[in-house]
Amino acid sequence: MLTDDPSIYLADFGVSLTADAVSGTGILDMPSEILLDNQIISTEYTVTCEASKFGDLLYGSTITVNGAAYIVRAAVLLNDGVFVQLSLQKV
Repeated sequence: MLTDDPSIYLADFGVSLTADAVSGTGILDMPSEILLDNQIISTEYTVTCEASKFGDLLYGSTITVNGAAYIVRAAVLLNDGVFVQLSLQKV
């Protein structure tokens, strides 16, 4: 298990996160995917952040990422559970 402060790993590329009264930093990914014979482009929003701060967010929870509002679709713990990847839907 990681014994370093997890926020160190998010500092260089991280953006601000806020959910309820909890604030932190996370890495936002917005990969695009082309669907339906090159006709539709979809963006899948995910943010990787500290599980100790944001790992208890459930489907439908709201989170602000870099000033924009999102709804949590899923939360998946990564590797040893220090980090969580949240699948998001932009509001």
